Amino acid sequence: MTLLPEPVSVVWGGGTVPWSTPVVRRAPGPAEGYRISISAGGVHVDASDDAGEFYAHQTLRQLRGPDAFRAAPIRPDGPVPVCEIVDHPEHRWRGCMIDVARHFLPKHDLLRYVDLLAAHKLNVLHLHLTDDQGWRVESERFPRLHEVGGWRPDSRWGDRRGGLSTGRPHGGCYSRDDLREVVAYAAARHVTVVPEIDVPGHSQAAIAAYPELGVDGGGVWTDWGVNPRVLNGSQSTVDFYRAVFDELLEVFPGEVVGFGGDEAPGGDGRFVRLIAEHLVARGRRPYGWDEVLDVEGLPEETVIAAWRSEEAVERALERGLDVVACPERHAYLDYRQSEDADEPIPVGTVLTTEDVRAYRPVAGVLGAQANIWTEHLDSPRRLDYAAFPRLSAFAEVVWNPAPVDGAGFAARLGAHLPRLAALGVEYRPPGGPLPWQRLPGVPGHPR
Repeated sequence: MTLLPEPVSVVWGGGTVPWSTPVVRRAPGPAEGYRISISAGGVHVDASDDAGEFYAHQTLRQLRGPDAFRAAPIRPDGPVPVCEIVDHPEHRWRGCMIDVARHFLPKHDLLRYVDLLAAHKLNVLHLHLTDDQGWRVESERFPRLHEVGGWRPDSRWGDRRGGLSTGRPHGGCYSRDDLREVVAYAAARHVTVVPEIDVPGHSQAAIAAYPELGVDGGGVWTDWGVNPRVLNGSQSTVDFYRAVFDELLEVFPGEVVGFGGDEAPGGDGRFVRLIAEHLVARGRRPYGWDEVLDVEGLPEETVIAAWRSEEAVERALERGLDVVACPERHAYLDYRQSEDADEPIPVGTVLTTEDVRAYRPVAGVLGAQANIWTEHLDSPRRLDYAAFPRLSAFAEVVWNPAPVDGAGFAARLGAHLPRLAALGVEYRPPGGPLPWQRLPGVPGHPR
């Protein structure tokens, strides 16, 4: 029997016993931890808290076999192995960022991803809700944000250096109640949803809706890359975004709220600081990409998403800030998965499943997250292909980053793929993309 993420300790007793409903009790132990004992006397779970109980049930699903991951039972439960499992996570923040701004992910697919994260014992869903190419959250006070900024007339098919125009409009928006539903659904599965509204760069969709926010206007962007248009930094624009974030806080009760701060050519550090201070004044912790480390007077409550290098992690830690490690060379799941010419729209450096599993967050971080940018992931099928099974490997990195045994990990991953299939995940096979997963002739930008 192989489990993924691999528990801290597993002792196999030999033989199997019939499956029975677990007897659960609370017992002292590490946060989110649990102990499973399976013997002739039945299935017993000792959990330190509600989250630990939930994660014990995820492990028990794996012990019951792939059919336990189906939406409905198709045959009686089989036997389960006699064993003793002791387990708890290494990191508090075990996350995944999904960019729903470049390509909108319908609500039912977003809920499916909550289930997928929870099944892997990941506990943070970071939603990148706004960018140059789209605004995905309803605003009651400023409705043009979603009415105008929520759709674009065209998209680039492939890399901007050689891709073609699709000629197809794209858009979508979550209502405030949609997002409340996602938050509640996630909370029931011990997943915290962290929203992000990106400022002062990546803001062309907002500028298209309210041109006075920018310098030279323009429509919702139909291309990829870093857009030179940023917010103008005036007091009226600061006040506008304070009101926008106040609306966001009405929907998302979590402590951490993303405000971006990345890739803003000529952006105003004062603007970034004022928005961060506003979030602190509202009792929240601002969460920004590591470029905000260059902003003077950044509140000490700020959490840094360190994406550019391990140096950014060290800089933040030296300043006493909490850090979520998400380095592009290890945790960007939109990057290509091999040198194979059949890889669809290959971008970035090669990042194999084994490369992801080999990553080790440095000591002292709050945790780590995988990031999935969706410029080239225009459907749930494409998202599945990019995410899995690499996200399964990442889940092990943040849960139990013990030194990896290559053969052992390969065995665990091989046993895990039927579980993904039972969940309906259209993952990338280890041997390479299936014919319908390829996109011949659509250019990428490999590095």
